[in-house]
Amino acid sequence: MAIYAVIECGGKQYQVNPGDVIDVEKMDKQIGDQIVIDRVLLVSRDGDVQIGKPVVKSAKVLGKIVQHGKAKKIDVVNYKAKKNIKRKIGHRQEFTRLKIESVEC
Repeated sequence: MAIYAVIECGGKQYQVNPGDVIDVEKMDKQIGDQIVIDRVLLVSRDGDVQIGKPVVKSAKVLGKIVQHGKAKKIDVVNYKAKKNIKRKIGHRQEFTRLKIESVEC
């Protein structure tokens, strides 16, 4: 029984299967908390595809928070030629790691 869903979380879209582990934008929940994602844009079950307008009303994705962390550092360099201006800063984006437990529709 092949089932997957396309969800929207943190302004980004993810294709998920039960058992997948994904990194989403940081959530203000504790590790081990259950998450219910209602913004399901598409559900496919054994070739039967339901497309939402904009979301599938009866569908939801259940997940569990596994970890909070920070991504690898990104270096940002600003440089202006002939002005002797050079600036280097770094950024580490915070994330929440989710384990997808089930896709219900």
